[in-house]
Amino acid sequence: MRVSLRLLTVFFTLTTLVIQHEVVQAQSSGVKHSPDRAPGDGEGPFERLIIRGATVIDGTGAPPRGPMDIVIENNRIVSIQSVGSPGVPIREDRRPQDATREIDAHGMYVLPGFVDVHAHQGGVSQGTPAEYVHKLWMGHGVTTIRDPGSGNGVDWTLEESRRSAANEIVAPRIFVYVRPGSGWDAGPIDTPETAREYVRWAADRGIDGLKLGSYDPDIMAALIDEAKQHGLGTQAHLAQTGVARMNVLDAARLGLGSMEHWYGLPEALFDDRSVQDFPLDYNYNNEYHRFGQAGRLWKQAAEQGSEKWNAVMDELLDLGFVLDPTMTIYEASRDIMRAREAEWHDKYTLPSLERFYTPSRTSHGSYWFAWTTRDEIEWKNNFRIWMSFLNEYKNRGGRVCTGSDSGFIYKLYGFDYIREMELLQEAGFHPLEVIRSATLCGAETLYEPKGQKIQFGVLKPGMLADLVVVEENPVLNLKVLYGTGAVFLNDETGEVERRGGVKYTIKDGIVYDAKQLLEDVARMVAEAKALEADVSSSGR
Repeated sequence: MRVSLRLLTVFFTLTTLVIQHEVVQAQSSGVKHSPDRAPGDGEGPFERLIIRGATVIDGTGAPPRGPMDIVIENNRIVSIQSVGSPGVPIREDRRPQDATREIDAHGMYVLPGFVDVHAHQGGVSQGTPAEYVHKLWMGHGVTTIRDPGSGNGVDWTLEESRRSAANEIVAPRIFVYVRPGSGWDAGPIDTPETAREYVRWAADRGIDGLKLGSYDPDIMAALIDEAKQHGLGTQAHLAQTGVARMNVLDAARLGLGSMEHWYGLPEALFDDRSVQDFPLDYNYNNEYHRFGQAGRLWKQAAEQGSEKWNAVMDELLDLGFVLDPTMTIYEASRDIMRAREAEWHDKYTLPSLERFYTPSRTSHGSYWFAWTTRDEIEWKNNFRIWMSFLNEYKNRGGRVCTGSDSGFIYKLYGFDYIREMELLQEAGFHPLEVIRSATLCGAETLYEPKGQKIQFGVLKPGMLADLVVVEENPVLNLKVLYGTGAVFLNDETGEVERRGGVKYTIKDGIVYDAKQLLEDVARMVAEAKALEADVSSSGR
């Protein structure tokens, strides 16, 4: 039995190497670039595209309205025209004319393209090629991403961003954020002077912003200040390794623009301690310790409504600080079986990624080797308090955006962006507030540091033509945005059926068949599985 298991391990290792070579073709600077956009990958842009008869959800929080005709010329929205009232014939005299291409969207819903403000573009360790990741996003209506850290390499990410902006590849538009020190060879960022030098170097390269950790306060101050001077955005994951010296409130006071996850926020709310109540045998490099104890953190913060709670929230609101919670990436912590058995894994998750998720002491986020019912209960309570903070922050005028951090912890690109939207609704957001978080909030967060007006994120004339077209009502049920659709009972036939999934994703006026993009992904997965089966059966 030991020999068989050892051989199986060898086969999996060989298979991973084959896939990385033949499918991913990993390079030292990152994964293989997305292939050029092939003929048939999207139509347009058109001289004058008219989307006819849609119900418009504009992304501002305003209620749906329709029927509307949307006119797009090349890559810009030029008009959105009401053409009547529901339940009665269209007013033909109101309809814009002279279309060079039309889409019949009667009975459908049109939203702004979605913005994922925490979106990694695959990687060697997961065996996820860029094309796979990009098409999963585009197949779910995600037309813009912020790559936090550019883990595939600064040059790689800048090139993918350039090619996406030119629509040479099928991919969302990419805002490039980097970790200080990434991509240059002038030594570590260990003084305020080198911090400023790096930021100037990054700005000259055309980088959009910085992904920060819990740096020493003087270095953090230099990074943020220099970034602001050059119009670079800043986001941070304030890990437990440095949060005792730099929590969210400390960083926000220095000018940090937004936070990832929630690390550093409960610590800013401590009123009877200065550090997390770590077990005495805690080791941050032990992934079970790291995530198991993170689920016990919010209960150590000041109570909701307390003087401390209100003081921290008031100051963050005054500073215009942005929260990017990425709740979905932690959801497996409160229900591992739900995340592991999600219905899309079989068809859309690459086998290399599936293996990356499984219990491991070395793969980041694969901490299931000691997970317990008690841990899940703690995380459920953790979510309850966390969600209360997010909902109150939003209700008091704070900005809460939508990000997914997929590619870890059983979370799949695209699918779990939609799941993040559902979790925002669970937190108390109205579906229209959820959609605003997924569209306008992300656009404002990306353009505000640049001192520029938003170019997408809301449906109105003058905006870039980034749109999502779906056949079912997402306000009524966000599940219709999943690529697998939502389950309905057909009362006429008595049959259970699936409806929904994004029908068209439009980016820069180019119309993509979203379902075909997901079929492309399904083909990649099927081919990878067939290759593994062939390797295993041949004994190689």
